Amino acid sequence: MPGGAGVRRHDHHTTTQADVTAGAVLAPYLQEQASAFLRSLRLHRENSAPTDTGPHTAEEAVAALRRSSRRIGGTLHTFRAALDPAWAEQLRAELAWLSGTLAREHACATRLNRLLEALHNLSGTPLPAARKGPGTGPADKERAALGVGAARAGALLERQLTLARTRAHSTALQALGSSRFHAVADAVALLASEVPLVPAAGAPADELLRLPADRAEQQLLGAVAALSADEAGEPYNEAQDAPWHRARLLLRLHRYAHEVVRGAPDPVLAAAGRALDLHRDAAEAAAAAASAARTPRIAPATAYALGVLHADQRHEVRAARAMFRTSWPYAAAVTAS
Repeated sequence: MPGGAGVRRHDHHTTTQADVTAGAVLAPYLQEQASAFLRSLRLHRENSAPTDTGPHTAEEAVAALRRSSRRIGGTLHTFRAALDPAWAEQLRAELAWLSGTLAREHACATRLNRLLEALHNLSGTPLPAARKGPGTGPADKERAALGVGAARAGALLERQLTLARTRAHSTALQALGSSRFHAVADAVALLASEVPLVPAAGAPADELLRLPADRAEQQLLGAVAALSADEAGEPYNEAQDAPWHRARLLLRLHRYAHEVVRGAPDPVLAAAGRALDLHRDAAEAAAAAASAARTPRIAPATAYALGVLHADQRHEVRAARAMFRTSWPYAAAVTAS
């Protein structure tokens, strides 16, 4: 099996020992992440008042909240056998809600910047402030049409995604002020001082933590092995994005499990993780371009520019897949390479 080599590859990196209990490894990690969550929350509260001059610091605090939320949630999912199951599942679900809610504003901003930059690169037209005007010189008619359409497409995308970002910001603020969030924060505060372990957590860490960590790795390797070749297929086949998104999430779970069991992320997967992040960004940008193209009563030139933009981002999706294949360290597991 392709994954076997991957698991054996890491055996000599293990930091757990037979005389160290699972709880002694798991509890400090969860407490560290819980403390990071609480520090980020305090930083956000100190820098998010209307009169404050540090919105960038508030954004960094939100990003840190998301990071610690993902790590706690991923750890609760992977190593639930060592934890109170009802508590772990409840907190994991709430942290997933929080992380997802806080991620939307950043995603809208990132998507808009990516699309405007791509439009500029495709048309050579300053965006979104370009105005319609007569073509100059021997410029190609198609490029001139793209320039006019790109300016309008950029303005349309800016309106739509700025509105979406504003709504996401309001939703995040509402979430952070809600009783639901306060309950999550209270649960994380308790976690920072006491981890609800089950008696089984007294078993050696190599016995109780290694198996779920290896299972997370095997799930990742299996998901990667199942990825389509995507070489002779249609370039705009959005239906094939889902398995790649799943591989990205499984890689994240494996990375967190590696942090718990071995004390640090697996460095050989860093490039592959970046490629999957780029894949996600390009796929979501393409979807945003396609959604904008469905806006009623837009000019043909605008629709044309959005179609070119969609095609460009779908090509970026394929480029990210190729980048992933070349950076994936377990070549035998990538059947499409």
